[in-house]
Order: sequence, then structure tokens, then C-alpha cells
Amino acid sequence: MRALFATLGLLVCSAVSGQTFPTRPVHIVIGFPPGGGIDTVARLLGPKMSESLGQPVVIDNRPGGGGVLGTDLVAKAAPDGHSLFFGTMGNLAVNPQFLPNLPFNMERDLAPVTQVVSTWFLLYAHPGVPAKGVSDLIAYAKANPGKINFCSSGNGGAPHLAAELFAAMAGIKLVHVPYKGSAPCVTDLIGGQVQLTFEAVTIGLQHVQSGKLRALATTSAKRLPMAADLPTIAETLPGYEVDNWYGMVAPARTPRAAIQRIRDEVVKAMAIPEIRERLLGLGQVPVGSTPEQFGPFMKSEGTKWLKVIREANITPG
Repeated sequence: MRALFATLGLLVCSAVSGQTFPTRPVHIVIGFPPGGGIDTVARLLGPKMSESLGQPVVIDNRPGGGGVLGTDLVAKAAPDGHSLFFGTMGNLAVNPQFLPNLPFNMERDLAPVTQVVSTWFLLYAHPGVPAKGVSDLIAYAKANPGKINFCSSGNGGAPHLAAELFAAMAGIKLVHVPYKGSAPCVTDLIGGQVQLTFEAVTIGLQHVQSGKLRALATTSAKRLPMAADLPTIAETLPGYEVDNWYGMVAPARTPRAAIQRIRDEVVKAMAIPEIRERLLGLGQVPVGSTPEQFGPFMKSEGTKWLKVIREANITPG
């Protein structure tokens, strides 16, 4: 009988906890500096989520290690739903496959919440690169093997993999220059220290419009509505596609009610017409999958990109 009452007490406490969550500010940790594509999405959704949750939603930028520092911070946080990690495909699917001796185990220490959006890159070039399109770039690279460099937000991240996949399919050699985040990479691209990058619409398109950068193509399978005049890389290299989706995870053992509440608030925020329109304009297609869908999806993406890593002989830098 005492055991029965104890069990009932736990159930009551759990129900109350689910009803009262959150009880303090919710921190959404991002593994990159402010200004990148994922940071833009988080700061777009955060205020709307805060309104519904009744607590501040704090965007907490923790760059370093290709997202490992931020992921580890959340993996070791209290499992109560107040600490979340908002990561890229590289952070959540590639790092666990690619990096040795991680301070956390993705399946053991983190719980899936939702895939937030699907997003695609643009291939950006410094105006000094003598290429107006993908075919021109491939021809220039073949005439100058190993002399063209590209930057990325971190070794083994989605922009890095996008470039390596492109180089492999095109039969060219590109030199990788890793940075600690998208913003400093694009800053040096504008300055001419590097020549190419694969990056989000959110971080580079304004520089294309101002003439500081040139957009050559998109990594999507079909042309993007917000850049309909840009061809896809697949139009030159059939079968090429890179979706750098963004997703959210919580510490393992976070109550199901808290995880469901966060997922529902993300979906609710993305359904607001002006938010949805803004996301689509930035090249972000809302998804809002369930935790049960997102977990297997992360694993399948890890398997897919591990194959690319091995074939390109990419090693942690």
C-alpha cells in the first residue's frame, strides 16, 4: 500500500510539473556566434515562444568545437526542459559519427524534441573569382588545382561537407579553411581572404544584393522561391543536394510533458503567418516533427553523412 501511495504521489508531481512548466527562463543554446543562419531562426522564434510560455526565452550563443561545447553544456544541464540545444545537421547528426572522444553520448545524454526547419545553402563566391556559374567554377578549379580555398563554420560541419561533396562530384580539389562560426567565415570571404563558401540564405544574400559577394547556385534539389533566378548545383551535377536542417534536443530524462510543450510551442510559433512567411523568405521550410520522428531521422542522417566523410577522407582538425 505504501508503494502504491508513493507511485501515485510521483504521478501527481509529474502532472503538476508538466502543467507548471516553465517556472523560469528557458535557455536555447546555439553552438555558434550571433549572426549565423541558425541564430537568426532562433531569434525569430524566441519572442513568440516566450509569449506563449509566459517566461523569457534566452538565446545563449556558445561557440566552439563545431557545436560540441554548446551540445555538452545542455547534455549536462538539469533535465527539466529549461535548457535546450538548437543545432544544425552537423552538430546533431555528423559530430557523433565524426568526432572521437566526445564528452557526451548523443543517444544516452540527449533527447530529441523536434526538427525545426529544413534549409539549404547558397554557393557564394568572392567577386574576384572568375566564375559566373557552377560550370565556370568547375573549369576554373580544374585549371588551378589546389589553389582555390573555401571557408566553413567548422571542420566536419554541414558547410564543410557540402563543399567536399561538391568537390568530389565535380572532380576538383578545394582547400578547406575552418572558422568558429558562419559570421567570421563570411566576413573573411567579403574581405577576399577566402574565395568560396556554402552558407545559409540568411547570412549571405544581403551581401549579394550589395555586390560584396556573388551567389552561383543553391544546394536544393529544386530552385528556391526566394532566389528563383539562381540555378541549383544539381542542374550541373545531377543528384547533388544538401539540406542543412536545424533541430532541437533536450537533456535526457527531461519530462515528456516539458519536451512536448516545447515542441508544440515551436510548431505554434512557426504557424504564425508572418513568422512562416519570414522563414520561407529566408530559405527555411518549417517542419516541426515529433520527438518520435526526429530521433530516427537524426540517426539516418548520421549514417548518410558518415559515408561522405569516409569517401572524402575527412578527419577532425
